[in-house]
Amino acid sequence: MAIILTKQSKILVQGITGHQGRFHTRQMLAYGAQVVGGISPGKAGESVEGVPVFDTVAEAVQQTGADASIVFVPAPFAKDAAFEAMENGIRLLVMIPEHVPVQDSIDIVTRAEELGVIVIGPNTFGIISPGEQTKMGIMPNHIYRPGPVGVVARSGTLSYEIAFSLTNGGFGQTTVIGMGGDPVVGQTFISVLHQFKNDPATQAVVMVGEIGGSAEEEAAEYLKSFGKPVVAYLAGRAAPPGKRMGHAGAIIERGRGTLESKEKALTAAGASVVTMPWQVVDALREAMGSH
Repeated sequence: MAIILTKQSKILVQGITGHQGRFHTRQMLAYGAQVVGGISPGKAGESVEGVPVFDTVAEAVQQTGADASIVFVPAPFAKDAAFEAMENGIRLLVMIPEHVPVQDSIDIVTRAEELGVIVIGPNTFGIISPGEQTKMGIMPNHIYRPGPVGVVARSGTLSYEIAFSLTNGGFGQTTVIGMGGDPVVGQTFISVLHQFKNDPATQAVVMVGEIGGSAEEEAAEYLKSFGKPVVAYLAGRAAPPGKRMGHAGAIIERGRGTLESKEKALTAAGASVVTMPWQVVDALREAMGSH
């Protein structure tokens, strides 16, 4: 089992003929994802890795029945690509580009809510469901295994490290999802946790958060009635107050968003909070054993 992305998802790649689009299409296919088409205006009739290329999303959806799309276009064009996908029946949209203008991200997320589209990102590594052998994203294929743990992360590289340690520690994953590192993104910890809560295959969840914003504090409220073991790791321990980190969302303001306030809230809600990535496996073992 998995959340959001399943083996049945039929995936388009917007920007498939670019270097990134081409490379990651190959990786997604190698993992088992059902990539049914690519979009690259003016390149219709070509193919990439055996995947047919179309000029528009409308044509691609009509020909392939696609319901999901991953966007590999430069940030200035990301909004147009997102709107084209959403207006033509795509219901799961993964936005890889970073530095998408904030107003564009707001417009994308607002329209997605109106249409009932799940948007992951912008500035995300994507989503992978090892239990279903499918992925939409740029994460390395070999570090994941099917299993009972859901992972939701704000940071890409850290989530890879933690997923790999989970796999090596004998904990496979149902779904691993990157919310994205921008100030405005389509998913929250709560929206993802809600789906993990309702997925019978997900027996425990690892949250990978970071300083800045209030997403973790808000999630802590939800965790009080979550009912499954949760282990949380927060990045940015060494950051001085007021320092903007690599992620645009990681800025501390007015007492919220500090490491201390997040850890306190999560611990009070019953999560096991660890201070180093490699402690996640032991904490998970302990938390699952006590349930």
